Amino acid sequence: MSVFPDTWWGVVLSYLAVFAGGGLLCASAQMFIIKTKLTPARILVIFLLFGVFLQTIGVFDFLKSIFGSGITVPIVGFGAGLAEGAIKGAQTYGILGAFAGGLIQTAFGVGAAVVASYIVTLLFNSKSK
Repeated sequence: MSVFPDTWWGVVLSYLAVFAGGGLLCASAQMFIIKTKLTPARILVIFLLFGVFLQTIGVFDFLKSIFGSGITVPIVGFGAGLAEGAIKGAQTYGILGAFAGGLIQTAFGVGAAVVASYIVTLLFNSKSK
């Protein structure tokens, strides 16, 4: 659900917001790489935990209504999905549901990524340097 109207101008604003949201995330990740000695893997974990934090305090849905896929596609969206699933699982099934809920919530996306990567390996040959 977007906050922009269903007109051609609203569509343009929506695309600009998606670009701005994703661009801000990418630019902040690049600044982490340039200005700190953090490895890319640690920066990835920071962004994942940032998504969990945003979902836990209830801000992620508001940001999603503005930035759309600019914030849901990167790793921040995956972290928010894990948190959302864990919260729903805990509310439904208790403490064990908190562990399983995140995996259930994100299973489709992970499965699609695995299948897509397998198809790519069938289509292309990798060459070592």
